[in-house]
Amino acid sequence: MYPNVRLHIAGEWRDARAGKTIPVINPATEEVIGQVAHAERADLDEALEAAERGFAAWRKVSAYERAKVMRKAGDILRSRADDIARLMTQEQGKPLVEAKMETLAAADLIDWFAEEGRRAYGRVIPARAEGVYQLVIREPVGPVAAFTPWNFPINQVVRKLSAAVATGCSIIVKAPEETPASPAELIRAFLDAGVPGDVVGLVYGVPAEISSYLIAHPTIRKVTFTGSTPVGKQLAALAGQHMKRATMELGGHAPAIVFDDADLDLAAKTLAGAKFRNAGQVCVSPTRFLVQEKLYEPFVEKFVAAAKKVKVGNGLEEGVQMGPLVHDRRIPWVEGLVADARQRGAEVRTGGERIGNKGYFYEPTVLTGVDREARMMNEEPFAPVAMIAPFREFDEVVEEANRLPYGLAAYAFTRSAKTANAIANKVESGMMTINHLGLALPEVPFGGVKDSGYGSEGGSEAIEAYLNTKFVSQAGL
Repeated sequence: MYPNVRLHIAGEWRDARAGKTIPVINPATEEVIGQVAHAERADLDEALEAAERGFAAWRKVSAYERAKVMRKAGDILRSRADDIARLMTQEQGKPLVEAKMETLAAADLIDWFAEEGRRAYGRVIPARAEGVYQLVIREPVGPVAAFTPWNFPINQVVRKLSAAVATGCSIIVKAPEETPASPAELIRAFLDAGVPGDVVGLVYGVPAEISSYLIAHPTIRKVTFTGSTPVGKQLAALAGQHMKRATMELGGHAPAIVFDDADLDLAAKTLAGAKFRNAGQVCVSPTRFLVQEKLYEPFVEKFVAAAKKVKVGNGLEEGVQMGPLVHDRRIPWVEGLVADARQRGAEVRTGGERIGNKGYFYEPTVLTGVDREARMMNEEPFAPVAMIAPFREFDEVVEEANRLPYGLAAYAFTRSAKTANAIANKVESGMMTINHLGLALPEVPFGGVKDSGYGSEGGSEAIEAYLNTKFVSQAGL
């Protein structure tokens, strides 16, 4: 059964003060499966007061004790993974196996951040005079406002939540209204593990109203957002107006480069799996497939064959590999992209149509001959759509890879160490994976450059934005 989802404020799971709710729709059936509480200013004020109290208390808890609580939260999450995955599939649409993998991966992330919090080291700087001690101290930045999207309902929350809790901050999470139940269960695991109720708040509502109020509020000291580039720019500007520290993990348009000497089977299989995972609704999803001339036609053939084999359906059904798009607005969006490409001369090698008329399903789609000016070659598709184009020379593919203002992720396949080193050096992206899928592990950085944002949500870099650096110089009397 899918629950009605409530707010969590000041240690209490409760409805919004005004009693407003938002319907939650299963994207595979278009049925309303529940309601989520709709927070307004009165609720936000209570959450902010709790966050102040929570920060004052939690910052005093040692990193060692915080880590023990977090490890317990990770274990609780693992024990509930089956039930949480079913909730996620109902609200988000992804196959059940992917939902469970996301939940279990979140537990690993919690473990990682728990230990990183214990390693938030300062340092001693050699002084210029006898009897002087120069200390660098790391302190929690303060209450955090976190804004997360619907494509990975737990994964996107857990990085922000774990970094805040590990460093001694309190946090208010504005989780996605489309997929509210699974992030609520993540937060429940932290609370059940012993994180005080004032430390973690959870709200839902009108995103623009909540973000504008929380970011500007003096209680909030740090902002973290995952979502589209246009919205991220607005929130970053608002944070800048109030001198709030910000982490922005924004959109991408990842090039996937296949050189003539690549392992053709490996490249086609690996990239097809990455492209159609979560129906292409992945910020690091490969989008522009750039294949050197010798392998171009063989690659297209193998990639199209792989796309045709993808089983699309309700994520709760056995054997389904790709679920629906998350809401009704995504269907006309992807239809518009494909129609625009067709009008500009693109050839649809497979797919290109909505599946049925119930549920937000769209065929795995492959296009060739897409004009560089086509919308899908310039706007993040966020859909199960791949554009494959040939290239001749190294410099040519580098130019195309770097043409857009995005710089989140990139992919490359080659047997040449020289080529691998050269392409890694030339492509402007925050992350690059070569000859395999190696992104988003807890211990590695996760973030972009250019219009894809700034800051990291993985690796040892991830806790930096949650810590202030204080310099203390002390002379003996």
